[in-house]
This record gives sequence, structure tokens and C-alpha cells, in this order.
Amino acid sequence: MHPMLNIAVKAARRAGNLIYRSTDKIDHLTVTKKSHADFVTEVDRAAEQVIIQTLLEAYPEHSILAEESGAHGESEYLWIIDPLDGTTNFLHGFPQFAVSIALQHKGVLTQAVIYDPVRNELFTATRGRGAYLNDKRIRVTKRLHMADALIGTGFPYSNFQHMDAYIAILRDVMQASSGLRRPGSAALDLAWMAAGRYDGFFESCLKAWDIAAGCLIITEAGGLVTDLKGTPDGYMKSGHICAGNPDIHGHLIKLIAPHLTAALK
Repeated sequence: MHPMLNIAVKAARRAGNLIYRSTDKIDHLTVTKKSHADFVTEVDRAAEQVIIQTLLEAYPEHSILAEESGAHGESEYLWIIDPLDGTTNFLHGFPQFAVSIALQHKGVLTQAVIYDPVRNELFTATRGRGAYLNDKRIRVTKRLHMADALIGTGFPYSNFQHMDAYIAILRDVMQASSGLRRPGSAALDLAWMAAGRYDGFFESCLKAWDIAAGCLIITEAGGLVTDLKGTPDGYMKSGHICAGNPDIHGHLIKLIAPHLTAALK
């Protein structure tokens, strides 16, 4: 394992253990509302601090971009962190949430970790070295046809400006595919797609920390990641993302295309 990935795994496991130990005291947690349906708990903040501390102990000169504490430092190495992706699920005892950590070097994603503390599933990738689930190599599916495909997505929950377009895309994908799923953690959705549990995934208005690790894991598993137009860059800034195995990705892009608004392009 690459030394930097090793440190990221250590950080993710420490944060995951903290989160898992908190699942039996959810009713006693301090919860703050950031915006409509967007919450942060003391567990998010504590997990983020554990991650940052672990990373900076090893690489004190590196920069950080984290969901709760923002950006720190000015280095060509940037760690992109979501300490608890799926906070709303966590708050309800719905066991679908994860820790997501990615490393960017000069703007290129090089290391990725997504850790699911409930299932003890560790998804990892190093650029050029493939993607893994608990040390076993993973690949995207080989399904060719949309009618056979299981597609993941995420519903808008606080930003509803694209609602009409989203509902139209949802309707067409529902009718074209064999099923649509929305478990509520984009990071885990992307990791699951890499591992072959979905054939494709799309969502809009995500943040860099939601998708950075998952995008590298998918590409290292042989999948494609683009924006909703099918352009291979820009999705990290726009947060509009379409991922899939090479065949299903193309089918998804065609289904989405008629409904793209100017803001989604």
C-alpha cells in the first residue's frame, strides 16, 4: 500500500471507530442545522478533527479541505475530507454512512479511501494501481443494457433549484432501468458502484468532499466519471456527476441529455 494511502486508511479507521461508538447515543448528541435538511453533529466535528490530526501528524506541510472546518494551508498536496457522509442517516440510526478521504496532488486525485464503519468495509484506490475492497480487487460491472441496470442516485434535499429537471430525469431512468436506489450517502454510492453493486450513478449539486474519493475509486475500477453532459472534467467544481461502467454511462448520459438546463451543464 502506498505510504500516503496507508496514513489515510489509518485516519479513516480512527474516525470510523469514533462514529460507530456514537451510534448507541444518537439521542444525546448535539445537533446543529446548517441549512434546510443539512445537519452537523458533534460526531462530524470530532471525526474530522481525528482525521486532520492523523494526516497532519504524518504530513504537517499538507493542505486540508474539510466539510466542517473548511480550507487550511497552501500546499500542492490537498486532502479532501468528509468525516461523516450521510449525517441524516446517522441521526436516524439508518446504517448507511461513511468516512471519505481523498488526496489531490497538483489538482490530480492520487489516493482515495471510503470507510463504512457499520459493515467494516474499506474501499481504497491509488492512481494507476487499481481499486480495492478490504484488500480484494474490485471492478465495475459488465452489464451492457439499461434495462438490466441498477442505478444509484441522490435526491435534492436542501438545494431545489434543479427539481423539475431532476424529476424528469428520474422518471426516464426509472422507466429505462431495472431499478433505482437512493440510500443517502453519495460517497458510499460511488464506492458501491466501483464494487459492482450499481451499474451507474447520477446526482447534482454535490460537494468536492462528497465525490473526490469515490471518483478515483470508480476510475481505478474501470468505470467512467463525467459531468451530466458527459464531459470528463468539471464535475469536481460543479458537483453534477454521472458515473457508470463504460456502456451504462453512455446510456445514462443519453437519458439525462434532453432534461439538462443551463445551470446543470
